[in-house]
Amino acid sequence: MLLWRDDFSTSTLEEVLRYQIENRAWSKELRFRSSTLVNKRLANEISQDDYLVNRKLTREEAEECQRRAAILDTQIARATVRPLLHAS
Repeated sequence: MLLWRDDFSTSTLEEVLRYQIENRAWSKELRFRSSTLVNKRLANEISQDDYLVNRKLTREEAEECQRRAAILDTQIARATVRPLLHAS
């Protein structure tokens, strides 16, 4: 994952899109980890306590990933919206 920052006002659209690609890859990884965690618990490979701890961490990371996605979507929308032309 690229070094994260909340302010993309000085970034180019290409840079923001690169962050979006990285964030989507992270999201995919988090979904895989969550699925693996559930499967391990169902197979009794990990204890309930271990499951709960890891699930909480995964949920927190997923929330951060979603927060970042929202910031990136907003920035992309700002960069791609054309200003309205005013009639004279």
